[in-house]
Amino acid sequence: MMATATREAYGKTLAKLIVEHDDLFVLDADLTKSTKTIDAKKARPEHHFNMGIAEGNMMAVAAGMAASNKVVYASSFAMFAAGRAFEQIRNSICYPNLNVKVCATHAGISVGEDGASHQCIEDLALMRSIPNMKVFQPCDAKQTEEIIKAVYSIEGPCYVRLGRLGVEDVYDENYKFEFGKGNVLKKGGKVAIIASGLMVQESLKAY
Repeated sequence: MMATATREAYGKTLAKLIVEHDDLFVLDADLTKSTKTIDAKKARPEHHFNMGIAEGNMMAVAAGMAASNKVVYASSFAMFAAGRAFEQIRNSICYPNLNVKVCATHAGISVGEDGASHQCIEDLALMRSIPNMKVFQPCDAKQTEEIIKAVYSIEGPCYVRLGRLGVEDVYDENYKFEFGKGNVLKKGGKVAIIASGLMVQESLKAY
C-alpha cells in the first residue's frame, strides 16, 4: 500500500484549488516547503503570501482578507498555528465567523526529528473549544483531498489537522466526504473503536 503524508495531499489539492478559484488565497508562516503550500505558490504565485515567522500576524491578515470576501487557507505547524496564534484565531477569525481555513501540519507526536517542541496534541482541545470553529482530521491522502475541497465551500472558520509522516491509504478513489458523518470501516459485535487521523490505521491494525 502507498504511504503518503496528509500534508502532501494538502499541497497537491491546494495547487488545484488555487487555480480554479479567483477568491482563494494562501498564507504561510515561512514553512512553505514543510506545509507543502509551496505547490500552491508554484501554481499561482500571486495568490500565495509568505508572512514570515509571525503566526499571529498571519491570522490577523487572513481575517482581514476574509472580511474582504476572500477565502483564505492559512498554514503553519499545529503547535504554532493553534498555539501561538490562538488569540487571533479566537477573536479575529471565529468571533466574526470569517472564511479562514487554518490548515495545520505536523500535528500530534509523530513528527520524528522535529522534536518535542513541535509535538502538539493541545491543538485539538484549543480549536474545538472555540465557537464557530469546525475541526477536521483526515486519515489518508484521499480523505485529505476531499476535506480540503469541502472546506472551501463550508461557510466560516475551519481547522484541518494534518500529519508529517506518510500513512497508508484507507479510502479508494470512490470515497466522498460528508460533513458530520462518520464512516464504518469494519464491523464487530462487542467493541466500538472511534478514531481519526493516523489513529484510523492503528485502529484497523488493532481490529
